[in-house]
Amino acid sequence: MTQLPQIRWPADGLVPVVVADATTGAVLTLAYANREALEKTLATRSTWLWSRSRNELWHKGATSGNTQRVVSVSVDCDCDALLYRVIPAGPACHTGAASCFVTTVPLEDAEQAPEGATFVSAVSALARTIAARKANPVEGSYTAKLFAGGVDRIGKKIGEEATEVVIAAKNADRGELVWETADLLYHALVLLAERGVSLDDVGAELSRRAKPTV
Repeated sequence: MTQLPQIRWPADGLVPVVVADATTGAVLTLAYANREALEKTLATRSTWLWSRSRNELWHKGATSGNTQRVVSVSVDCDCDALLYRVIPAGPACHTGAASCFVTTVPLEDAEQAPEGATFVSAVSALARTIAARKANPVEGSYTAKLFAGGVDRIGKKIGEEATEVVIAAKNADRGELVWETADLLYHALVLLAERGVSLDDVGAELSRRAKPTV
């Protein structure tokens, strides 16, 4: 068994656990773990926590199928909090959202987020959801139906959506262009998942192209 790290367990035996996406760094959940939950997490490389509302051990994804593969477990400098870095197979939140932290509080005179930050976050979350649908098909899911139809069905939809993007651009309809581009990107992500191509694979190629030629 993996040796437990030194933890300053409080009287109730629970320490806070920050669960973060190992790929994007996004914070997914703030929960709690006791000694047994930590032991199970280290032994199984899957997220185990303690549910304070149900007063019982909680294996993330046991009922929803939205499991989390634990990449690493870190302890903070005071030895009284944990960080699980995970690769999620579906949404982290019980509401179906990718993260439990979905409401942003506006700050006065706050600097704007970097250009494209919302896009990157949304695409990463969508790619994870698509991957989860492929791994665990949900009856009635449109994404699952696309996967069932294979490359031919997905490719046909990409062709249709690409045409609609061009039409929206020619119509000079900004809202329609945004909508149709989102549809095109979604279907492209499904095709990448079908063929086992990751966002990092595409990102590496884009980075290569961005390098100035000698």
